[in-house]
Amino acid sequence: MKSGRGPLRTADERRLSRRVTQPSVGLGVLLFAGLVAAQQRPPVSEEQEKAQQQELQAALADAGSSQLDFARAIERHLEKYPLSAQRAELERAAARAAVEARDPDLIVRFGERVLAREPQNIELLERVSRYLLNSSEAPESKRALDYASRLENLADGMGGPAEGSRSAARFAEEKAILVGKSRVYQARGQGNLGKFAEAEAMARKSYAAFPSAESAREIARWMERQEKTGEAVAYLADAFMIPDPNATPEDRRKDRTRLAEWTKKAGRDDAWLGRELLAAYDRTAAQVDEYRERIQKLDPNAAANAVKEFTLTGIGGDRLAMASLAGKVVVLDFWATWCGPCRAQQPLYEQVQARFKTRDDVVFLNVNTDENRAIVKPFLDREKWNKNVYFEDGLAGFLRVSSIPTTVILNRKGDVASRMNGYVPDRFVEVLGDRVEQLLGEK
Repeated sequence: MKSGRGPLRTADERRLSRRVTQPSVGLGVLLFAGLVAAQQRPPVSEEQEKAQQQELQAALADAGSSQLDFARAIERHLEKYPLSAQRAELERAAARAAVEARDPDLIVRFGERVLAREPQNIELLERVSRYLLNSSEAPESKRALDYASRLENLADGMGGPAEGSRSAARFAEEKAILVGKSRVYQARGQGNLGKFAEAEAMARKSYAAFPSAESAREIARWMERQEKTGEAVAYLADAFMIPDPNATPEDRRKDRTRLAEWTKKAGRDDAWLGRELLAAYDRTAAQVDEYRERIQKLDPNAAANAVKEFTLTGIGGDRLAMASLAGKVVVLDFWATWCGPCRAQQPLYEQVQARFKTRDDVVFLNVNTDENRAIVKPFLDREKWNKNVYFEDGLAGFLRVSSIPTTVILNRKGDVASRMNGYVPDRFVEVLGDRVEQLLGEK
């Protein structure tokens, strides 16, 4: 949350903005790694099995980098060979590809197959619940209700982050969003089945868990179906005022049209609607501020809107306010224990630091991005690295560090002046040193 009126972001977006990820492995590689596992095989000859595998590999190769084509190739293969010994692995790979391709029909088809074997797969429970509700038909709504109820139970059962892993604030936010989503889906399923009062009550529970535009819109929807149109306008106004990063311009136009229609249906005029919208703004602003304060108690960096507003936690528990480095050139070295290039780069960093060891206006910060913080100190002891390490505490996501090693250089004002993604061993010392020298010369 970057300001009192900042959006209540989705869990996926928070992960993308906060986590530093390792280089991805091709889906085909992951698939064929799984296919070698010993499984009970159907009665086919070795030649037939080999032919099937070659046919599958050719089809996946033809799919290229398209996740949608990848999933469809698997689907065609399984239609032709329904007794494939690798069916479970293939369906799991197709479900992953369907999620990446954002194809609702394929997500539901393969997601339900995987959930039959993996009933606690949180990601697929969320996606399948959502996309089943694209239909308002009773069979799909009943299945969505079941999946969404399972999702809520799993989310409620999430006790807390493991020691040394994610921050309490990040965990609390992701849990609240997940509970809120599960209840929205249950409300929609109940409403589709004609249980309007139950749908309204469940939507209110969703809003209490996480006050999103989606949950406010869901409350309004089922209140209106119960002929409580005047009250429904207030909640639709809330949905209109809460920043919603997932809403399209068309969604916004629909909300605006519905507000006008419901106002007229309630026997009110535009002046009344204007007052409702202003009241909604005040309500939702207060809710966002309250949420922001609650999260900030868990994570001081939750509302940071500039590098200088961050405070980093040292490996020994000490705290470093980035604002205290004002007036200095700061070199941020983002690294992780699993990163081989980071290890190779470490001696080169030490050479650059040695070049500026007499300067008190240059600071080198070693910023660790490991998800599990507990492994960092043993790693430093084992490798005998003399590093004063700080944890990234959300700074990597703020600076959009998507791969490591990454070097970010701040000028004396605390602004990003340069960055180096990865490194070229032959020129790393020279290039980084020259960039620091240049910034030192600027006033």
